[in-house]
Amino acid sequence: MYNRGIFYSRCGDPDMDKPSPAIADHANPFVDWLLSDGLNITGSKELVGRLAERLVKAGMPLFRMRVLIRTLHPLTFATHYTWRSDTGKTEVFSPSNEALQKPIYLQSPIAAVLEGSGAIRRRLEDKTQELEFPYFKELQAEGGTDYVAMPMVFHDGKINAVTLASAAPGGFNDEDLKLVSGMLPLLSRMLEVFAVRQTAKTLIETYIGRHTGKRVLDGLVKRGDGEMIHAVIWFCDLRDSSKLAESLPLESFLAVLNDFFDCMAGAILKHGGEVLRFIGDAALAIFPFDEKSKMFEDVCHSSRSACARALSAAHEARKSIKELNIDRQGKGLAPLRYGVALHVGDVMYVNIGTPQRLEFTVIGRAANEAARLEELCKNLDHQILISPDFPRCNSKQMVPLGPHRLRGQTEDWNVYTLAEEMDKACATCYDK
Repeated sequence: MYNRGIFYSRCGDPDMDKPSPAIADHANPFVDWLLSDGLNITGSKELVGRLAERLVKAGMPLFRMRVLIRTLHPLTFATHYTWRSDTGKTEVFSPSNEALQKPIYLQSPIAAVLEGSGAIRRRLEDKTQELEFPYFKELQAEGGTDYVAMPMVFHDGKINAVTLASAAPGGFNDEDLKLVSGMLPLLSRMLEVFAVRQTAKTLIETYIGRHTGKRVLDGLVKRGDGEMIHAVIWFCDLRDSSKLAESLPLESFLAVLNDFFDCMAGAILKHGGEVLRFIGDAALAIFPFDEKSKMFEDVCHSSRSACARALSAAHEARKSIKELNIDRQGKGLAPLRYGVALHVGDVMYVNIGTPQRLEFTVIGRAANEAARLEELCKNLDHQILISPDFPRCNSKQMVPLGPHRLRGQTEDWNVYTLAEEMDKACATCYDK
């Protein structure tokens, strides 16, 4: 239970000073500013920074302003926008979901506000007083004299927060805070628009990928929308997943899949690739060539760059799986086996499905060939196979395995692998 005595009320505080003349002559200059200059602002960071500057210009003794917006994100629970008078800059920070369980959050005034306590006010000049939150001691050490946290409620009922801190003698006065409180409904609506836009972008990037998401947001939303692209095609698959699924509890099998995709998709994303689909225990990804390359030299550079990034991702994925398997062996678990195919070709990057349920993916002969090349990994006892078109882009660190026939093909392919794959002690990515 929080001490209700520290909550700030719009009814006022008899101990507060008289209102600042600079801002007492107008009904609410901050609302007017939001409805004029504020409407030209296009993002939360800029809005917080410029609003803080406006408050200071109006006479508020503000040394720090923070706005916390809760987010819908797989990794973070909120975004902080913090403006400081000593730097004049607004910094952005997104705490992880794990932070919700840490004392620094649980024992903070922000947590109380987000849990529905209402606004909180605490004067900090008396350093001998008992303070409800450890954070207030930190603020005192910075010279803080006054602290206010106010809730902002979005249309969906989600509570966000605005905090103000002063280092001036006496801190804030009653009229200052009434004006800030009076502008919060409008400020909340403006921040909500930015937050909804950012949430849409985040969810699109999370579920369909950064490059694909941009295409969707740019208007490629109808069935059949797309284009031909030249790209490195990556297809990977977890070996013996059916046996794993049958022998493990569902939660344990899910953990295995996530570990596998952490190694594979993590490497792909780190090196600039785009994961298009997770297909059960498999994944399809691309490393597109530069669409703007027109001159022959530029095309060659673009192809080498895409191939080099794909190879770097393959090396990193292989290393990550090896480290994972060492850890699994230490726990008495069987190592994970897998296959990766790298191919180069033209594919249609397109929206397919029904008009009501679409998916951006790649289709075409090259995509099918990549999947069939991956099937050879098990037969050839190699984790990574590379198509004959690939060495034309980047032949470093690759060795030939000779001619082999893909399923459904009438001619043999000269297949390659990474040089390190030829070390059979490493080929299975675990110590024998």
